[in-house]
Amino acid sequence: MNKCIVLLALMFITLTPILTACGTDDDPITDIPVQPNPEEPGDNGNSGSGNDNGNNDNGNNEGENQMNRSMTIRVGGHSFDATLEDNATARAFAALLPMTVTMNELNGNEKYHYLSENLPTDSYRPGTIRNGDLMLYGSNCVVLFYETFSSSYSYTRIGQLGNPSGLASALGQGNVSVTFEINNN
Repeated sequence: MNKCIVLLALMFITLTPILTACGTDDDPITDIPVQPNPEEPGDNGNSGSGNDNGNNDNGNNEGENQMNRSMTIRVGGHSFDATLEDNATARAFAALLPMTVTMNELNGNEKYHYLSENLPTDSYRPGTIRNGDLMLYGSNCVVLFYETFSSSYSYTRIGQLGNPSGLASALGQGNVSVTFEINNN
C-alpha cells in the first residue's frame, strides 16, 4: 500500500509541470497576429493616408522587400495610376502581376475578384472607404472601391489610385474586365 502511495506521489510530482505548461498563461499568444507588424515600414495600421511617399528605409531594407510601388489599373480604354502600399500584402499582390480579371459588381460602390491563392493579411477597420481604394477582404478577395462611404468591415490595404476621377464611370454598373500591372520605370 505504501508503495502505491509513493508511486502516485512521484507520478503527481512528475506530471504537474507538464500539465501546467498548457495552462491559460499561454493564451495571450493568440492575440499576437491581430497586432500591427512593427517590421513593415510605412504600415502603421491606419495606412489609408499614403503619407509614406518615397520611404525607401534609407538603405536599411537590404533590397529583399523593395519593389516598384507604381501600378496601372486599366479598365476598357481608361488607365489609372495607383501606388501600392509598402506591406507584405501589396508585395504578394505585385508578385501576381500583370493580371487581367473579371471583377464583379457589389453594392453600387465596389468591384471584387477572388484570387486563386491567399495573400498575407494585416486587416483593420478603416471606418471610411475612399474612392480609389484597393483593398483585400479576407485573405483572397481583391476589392476596388469607386465610391466613398463608411464601413465597419475590416480590410488589408493594397494600394490607392492617385486620381480616381472617372473611375466609377469607367467601371460601369456590371461586371467588368480589369487589368493590374506594375509600371516599368
